Amino acid sequence: MSDQFNVRYVAQLARLDLSDAEIEKFQSQLGQVLAHVEQLGRVDVSKVEPTAHANAVANVFRKDESRPGFTQDAALSNAPRSANGLIVVPKVIE
Repeated sequence: MSDQFNVRYVAQLARLDLSDAEIEKFQSQLGQVLAHVEQLGRVDVSKVEPTAHANAVANVFRKDESRPGFTQDAALSNAPRSANGLIVVPKVIE
């Protein structure tokens, strides 16, 4: 019963209006996920070296070369409002 309460509670926090059938379905799925995680926790990984990626990963960067950019007029051409060469946006902090 407390597990069902948790699904209802999380749904309420997420402002989801779930039916009883949906809560039962999600509870079942949550139980399956938690059982799988528990199973993974029993795997012996003591001899596995920690890695960030299974394959070697190297960054591939393009050569840093300057190239032409937008003119000010081109950059402002799609702005809904502009003034004095700047994009005018609504105030968000008072």
